Amino acid sequence: MSQAFDVTAIVVSHDSGEYLRACIADLLAQDMPVRVVVVDNASRDGAPDRLPNAPGLEILRNAGNPGFGAACNQGAARSRAAYLLFVNPDCRLPSDTVSRLCRHLEANPDIGLLGAALQNPDGSPQCAARRRTPSPGRAIAQSLGLRSRDCEAGRLAGPGLIDVEATSGALMLIPRELFERLGGFDTGYILHCEDLDLCRRVLQAGQRIAVATDVPVIHHKGTSSRGRPIWVEWQKHRGMWRYFRKFDAATSPFWLRGIVVAGLMGRFPLAALRAWWRR
Repeated sequence: MSQAFDVTAIVVSHDSGEYLRACIADLLAQDMPVRVVVVDNASRDGAPDRLPNAPGLEILRNAGNPGFGAACNQGAARSRAAYLLFVNPDCRLPSDTVSRLCRHLEANPDIGLLGAALQNPDGSPQCAARRRTPSPGRAIAQSLGLRSRDCEAGRLAGPGLIDVEATSGALMLIPRELFERLGGFDTGYILHCEDLDLCRRVLQAGQRIAVATDVPVIHHKGTSSRGRPIWVEWQKHRGMWRYFRKFDAATSPFWLRGIVVAGLMGRFPLAALRAWWRR
């Protein structure tokens, strides 16, 4: 067995189906003990009922869906572990994932948040794991096709590590002390952008964000949200507006604030229609 670290994994589920059971099986089969807290946001598919009655596994059930960030905070509040690992239920983790991530944090105490090398099922990289801090200028440039949506290269930070400005909430490892000091996830978001918000506050606290390029994790993406595409798009655009208002509106000229508002209002109907059509 690998070196044991003090870790609690928090998994938020909502109609996650068999992905949830597979993810929990992966966490319980790690090469070191991992306590697992599943926070279920009113699933209707019965997936939480099919989880094993295993030592180290706790299931919290919400009567409604308070959102991803609120559920993550619920799960974190059940832990006194040194590290918190937030994992989406549609992730598949090799048995040494947690121990390898923890070793990176132990060796680099100035890293406040660590992600993994997220991959699609075909092995191609997911760019959400390596992002830059969103800004109005970057968003407008992307919309106009003046800036690529390719993965950010990041800055080499050591063997198996690159520094990034933001990573995906699909998998995040963070010291519990820092998470609590930052106030956890902002529960004003329901779905989308709460991970970017946390990353921004980690950087503001003077900590680094990195991705462990030597720790691959398969992420199936969006399995819980496929049944409600228009609602998901609404929450995504609502989250973008909240993020802009919280971090960038006060320092943006009035004309740029107007462009952001108009852009979000104009983008939502098209994005919602496209999401509905794909479904």
